[in-house]
Amino acid sequence: MALPNPGMTIDPERTALLITDPQNDFLSPDGVTWGIVGESVTENNTVENIEKLFIAAKENDIQVFISPHYYFPHDHGWKFEGALETMMHSVGMFDRTGPLSVEGFEGSGADWLERYKPYIEDGKTVIASPHKVFGPENNDLILQLRKRRIDKVILGGMSANLCTESHMRELLEQGFEVAVVKDATAAAKLEEGDGYQAALVNFRFIANAVWTTEEAVRNIRQSVAVAVPA
Repeated sequence: MALPNPGMTIDPERTALLITDPQNDFLSPDGVTWGIVGESVTENNTVENIEKLFIAAKENDIQVFISPHYYFPHDHGWKFEGALETMMHSVGMFDRTGPLSVEGFEGSGADWLERYKPYIEDGKTVIASPHKVFGPENNDLILQLRKRRIDKVILGGMSANLCTESHMRELLEQGFEVAVVKDATAAAKLEEGDGYQAALVNFRFIANAVWTTEEAVRNIRQSVAVAVPA
């Protein structure tokens, strides 16, 4: 028995592109996790596909949101952590010097991938406060979306079975429609399993739609063309 495919239509005024963790520590060969995510990022053409989504959204006036991951010195005082949290803290992933300082931020693992900066730092993209574990429950992403009357989200970013999937789940619980772009994400390959393959199953089981980047870009362009009067 095959699952139904509900799909998601794009209304440009009510739809946003959301990218989770478009940061060096995930997406750059110099990032601290490249040794475990790099193969998946390369196989999926993730870096290039995220950029294609940025370009399509910007060219067609689809609002863009970023949900970043940062750790400040006080976050390293936590008394317990899950498996991936422990790993992330141990390698200094997404570390910043403090919430009120950008000292050492430029070019660091917590910084945006350089090629994304023109899209993220254009004065129009909404950068939410940082999430701390995987989902957006403890940052202001939902508030920022609601305040703009956004109720449909095109989702990509890193990493597939962690922050991306956790954002998908919480957005759906909060009443949003979510289309996940399956080749605009990637995940770790470890002895315990392939995080990307795990996420693909859950994307299909849970999301309103699962698109390729090509499909997402086409859907964005077609929706805007329909919305513009002849």
